[in-house]
Amino acid sequence: MLIVNKLLPQGQGLAPVLLKRASQVELDWDVRQKSRFDATDSQGRTLGVFLPRGTLVRGGDVLVAEDGSMVRVVAAPQPVLVITPCAEHGTPFDLVRAAYHLGNRHVQIELQPDHLKIEPDHVLADMLRAMHLTVRDAAVAFEPEGGAYAAGGHAAHGHHGHGHGHGHGHGDDHAHGDPTHNHVPAANPPHGAPGHVHGPGCSHGHGHAHDHGHAAAPVTRGKPIGIAVKPAEAAPHVHGPGCGHGHDHGHGHDH
Repeated sequence: MLIVNKLLPQGQGLAPVLLKRASQVELDWDVRQKSRFDATDSQGRTLGVFLPRGTLVRGGDVLVAEDGSMVRVVAAPQPVLVITPCAEHGTPFDLVRAAYHLGNRHVQIELQPDHLKIEPDHVLADMLRAMHLTVRDAAVAFEPEGGAYAAGGHAAHGHHGHGHGHGHGHGDDHAHGDPTHNHVPAANPPHGAPGHVHGPGCSHGHGHAHDHGHAAAPVTRGKPIGIAVKPAEAAPHVHGPGCGHGHDHGHGHDH
């Protein structure tokens, strides 16, 4: 027995010449919806298939054996009911209604733009005909939807991961929770100035180190990135050309 424990959805990554050389195995849906089964390929080899639980095998997939040999899966024709809108007075929307009612009954459905397929069921066939849909018997491949979260189904083969890479910020360059940029409201802003408010009218970026009532920044890797000056240790006032107040308030200036 040839042990198979790997599946390549639709033979992705394989050169066409390799797919042509691969043996084939025909499987109906009853077998392909199982993750563990036995089968015989076109070369007469017995396959023991052991795939991750929940894996759905689709026509066109490639099974890879432990010895590296590959087997291409063919969806075997099987009895189905093909459902189409009435040719005289039906509309494509009738298929939507049919899919809704079948889905409510947990029926496996193959969805196509112009028809639906289900496994034979005379009760469901009568219900669909009563809804003015056309139902006919056929023997074709059956590939029902695997569900949005089915492992190995259509959704799993595509690996459509929706990664939200944008940051939910408010115009700030810093990340939420960044320990180097903690906003702490100032209870008594220096010199009686109003506390800085971040809002829609804030026009400056927050990537630089501005002082508007923030708490003292911590030391990172031994290098301080911000130093808070205590009010008691404020730097002495220096009179110079830019000083805008008068000098008649008791300063001890030697002239």
